[in-house]
Amino acid sequence: MPQELQIILDKAAIVAVDLQQGIATPQVVPNSAKDVVENTTKLLDVFRKNNMPVFLVHATPSPDLKDALHPVSETSFQMRSFDPAFSEFMPELNIQPNDFIIAKHQWGAFYGTELDLQLWRRRIDTIVLCGISTNIGVESTARFAYELGYNQILVEDAMSAFVKEGHEASIKYVFPRLGLIRTTNEVLTAINSAKSD
Repeated sequence: MPQELQIILDKAAIVAVDLQQGIATPQVVPNSAKDVVENTTKLLDVFRKNNMPVFLVHATPSPDLKDALHPVSETSFQMRSFDPAFSEFMPELNIQPNDFIIAKHQWGAFYGTELDLQLWRRRIDTIVLCGISTNIGVESTARFAYELGYNQILVEDAMSAFVKEGHEASIKYVFPRLGLIRTTNEVLTAINSAKSD
């Protein structure tokens, strides 16, 4: 039986990874992009209402693509051209002036960005993590967060992947070692419970 989820409001932030036009619109599984964005939006609304930090992360390749990694690998993804709309956040996220926008150039949201610095300055020790895709951007961010010592709440129904097996492998084998796996409703309930204490 999972332990009761407790969230200290002034110690927690949400980090939403790559919910942008070029990533959140293709077919993803097992949760549809629409459901992932909808669940994330519910979380964002509650975090904002409670003055809890909101971090929206997006992948932003440079127009000439020179910042792309080019390691030797069995499979690789190379963008041959760059559409500026690729990096635009899904409009449903309803970006607010107090939201933190983190631009990244690698899979994870920590490497080469100010995410850790901004979390540390606000004395945040717990991050609620969601986004697309589960086994790439989200997992890379979660692994780095673990190494930095953050508590993590990984919201299973607010993330998805391009292949079902990728999502399931992260949820079953990786995330249980990095933090707590919960649903959107469980996180919302925990925040409401913390407000009433």
